Formats: sequence, C-alpha cells, structure tokens
Amino acid sequence: MHKQPDLTPEEDDDEGPSKSQLKREAHALLELGRTLVELPEGRLAALPLDDRLRDAVQLARRIHARSGRKRQIQYIGKLLRNGDPQPVIDALEAIQQEDRRAARAFHQLEDWRERFIHEGDEALSDWLAQYPGTDRQHLRQLIRQAQKDYRENRTKGPRALFRFLREVAESQTAGEP
Repeated sequence: MHKQPDLTPEEDDDEGPSKSQLKREAHALLELGRTLVELPEGRLAALPLDDRLRDAVQLARRIHARSGRKRQIQYIGKLLRNGDPQPVIDALEAIQQEDRRAARAFHQLEDWRERFIHEGDEALSDWLAQYPGTDRQHLRQLIRQAQKDYRENRTKGPRALFRFLREVAESQTAGEP
C-alpha cells in the first residue's frame, strides 16, 4: 500500500489558484489582446506596451487570414501572461471611462437640442442657469432657425445649434478648475 505523505497545514494551503481560475485569467488576457488589436492606432500609441507586445499587436493587425490572426492573438495573450498586464489594463480602462464620459456629454447635448427645438424659450432659462456665460441673443437665433429647419425636415439649423451648444459646454468645462 502506498501511504500519502503527511502535509503540514502550510503546505496544504499553498495549492495556489485552481486550474479553472488560471483558465479564466488566460481567457481574460486573450480578450485583452483582441481588444488591443482592434484599438485605433492613436489609442494604441497611448498605452504602456513594451516593444515586443506592440510589434505583436501591429503584426496581428496586418494578418488577414483567420487562423493566422487567431494564433497571433494567442501569442499576444502569452506575452501579456508573461509580463505585467495591469498597467495596460488600467490605461485601457481609463480610455474606456473617458469614452463613456464623452458619450454621456454628447447625449446630454442632443437632449438639450431636442428640448430647444420642441420647447423653445422654456428650455432657454434652464440652459442659462447651467451655462450663464452663453450669448443669449445668438442662442435664440439658432433656436428659431433650428425650429424652422426641423419643421421643413432640414438639418442645417439643428446641426448649427448642436455645434454652438457643444462649444459653450466645452468652453465652460475647460474653464473649470
């Protein structure tokens, strides 16, 4: 009969992560690699990637054969596993948060434009309370033109109104401390 060696409590607790956990982590890094390959060039340049990883991502972008691209992405996942992926993950998360913030701001401005088109001067006081430095007369002209163009199914007026709202909102947030 084969006798099991006696394990001390310290040796018994030192099993490390389970096989399933290791697979989940490897899969997450593979997905991170896929994300890196699909990022726009400007965003990729802003990430803290070492030269080998950056070269591997650039190569994967040039590979169009499905199986070759898949192997290259697996290689990128391996490079991420062998290095410290946390700075890349943190930088990518910061980019994604900024994208979400920009999308929220864009949708808020679209909502303002819709309010101006449908409510007119009623929405103007709410806007001026939030953005007191706005040129009221110019905004009223843009609202009237946007309303007219909206009734005539034209887009020039609503677009001009949106551009003005975006300029005002960006100038006010840029001026904040």
